[in-house]
Amino acid sequence: MYCVKCGVRLQEGTKACPLCHTPVLLPEELQSDRELTYSDLFPKEKTHVRYLSLAFVTAIMIAVALVCFIMCINMYGEIAWSGYAMLGIALGWIWLVFPFWFPHRNPVIFAGVDLVALGGYLLYINGVTGGHWFLSFAFPVVGIVTLLICTVIALYRYVRGGRAFITGGFFIAVGASCILVEFFQHVTFGSEMFVWSLYAVTVFTAIGLFFIIAGIIRPLREFLHRKFFV
Repeated sequence: MYCVKCGVRLQEGTKACPLCHTPVLLPEELQSDRELTYSDLFPKEKTHVRYLSLAFVTAIMIAVALVCFIMCINMYGEIAWSGYAMLGIALGWIWLVFPFWFPHRNPVIFAGVDLVALGGYLLYINGVTGGHWFLSFAFPVVGIVTLLICTVIALYRYVRGGRAFITGGFFIAVGASCILVEFFQHVTFGSEMFVWSLYAVTVFTAIGLFFIIAGIIRPLREFLHRKFFV
C-alpha cells in the first residue's frame, strides 16, 4: 500500500502518511453509492480556513516589515538595517508560507525557488556591504546545494525503488561537494585547502556507503524502510 500523494510505501493499518500526512483511504472506504470527489475528501471549509490562516500570517509579516522600514526612515533617514529585515521576512515567507498557497505542490520546483531566493538575499547583502564574495563563493555554493537537493528530491519523487542507493549517492555527492566548497572558500577568502573538507568527505562517504550496502543487503534495507521510509 502506497501514499496516493507522495508514493511512500505504507505499513498496514496506517491512518495517514508519515511524510506528507495525507489521509489513507482503504478501498472499502472508497466504495459508496457515488464516487468521492476532491471536495468530499478535503472539504471547502478546511480549505477556506487554511487560506485565511495563510493570509493572516502574510499580513503579519508585511506589517512587521513595514514597521522595520518606518523605524529606519525615522531614525536614520534611510533603509539601513531594515533592508536585511524586510528581505529576511520575504525569504521566510517564500520558504514557509508561499508553498502552502498551492493545493498540489511540486517539491522540486519549490526547493529550487527557495534556494534561488536565498541566493538573491545573499546578493543583496554582498551589494550593501560592498563585498566581493558573491560570484566567487555564495553563487557557486548555492548552485551546488540547489543541484543536489533538487536532484535527490526529483529522484525520490519520480523513481520507484532504489531509495537506499539514491540516499547513499546523495551523501557521497555531498561529501565530494565539500571539497568544492572549500576550494571556493580558498579562492575567495585565501584560506588553506583541505582543512575541514577531508573530514566531511570521510564522514559523508561512510554514511553513503552504508546506505548503498543496505540497498544490497535485503534485511537491512527492509529494516531501514520500516523505520525511516528510506
